[in-house]
Amino acid sequence: MNRRGFTIIELVIVITILGILLILAVVNLSGTQVNARDSERKSDIEAIALNIETFYTSGTDGSATTGRYPSLAIIGQEQTLLRDIDPKSLAAPGATSSSLIPALNNLQTTIDIDPQPSVSEYVYQPLQSDGSLCTTEAQECRKFNLYYGLEGDETVYLVSSKNQ
Repeated sequence: MNRRGFTIIELVIVITILGILLILAVVNLSGTQVNARDSERKSDIEAIALNIETFYTSGTDGSATTGRYPSLAIIGQEQTLLRDIDPKSLAAPGATSSSLIPALNNLQTTIDIDPQPSVSEYVYQPLQSDGSLCTTEAQECRKFNLYYGLEGDETVYLVSSKNQ
């Protein structure tokens, strides 16, 4: 008897190997997607920080004095006050609108900031020279902190203003 074809054992081995390769590809792809979203978050924060620094040096079309950062009143008006910012930089990956939220306290550590940023929110914390939270435009905001979380290592990070 001269039979052609594959035995059941050969087919099971091939299907098992293909299944293992498929699982490895899916795991690797999801890790790559997490890294890509984290890279976008870092780029967003850098762009926001750069535009806030520009506000410090230039104001916003002459309507604000230079030498101070925007207060929490910026929330909801980011595109108006940060005139050169790309709206996409204000939105975390997967978000359709601004992800910038106000800090509710003046504690300047990644553990104590309230609210804790998530992967879909960036926390803006402007501070006066005495370290108190800068909540109104009448106050002189002398520094800021931006807090953001990464998906890959589930850690909160802090970016501080250049001018302290």
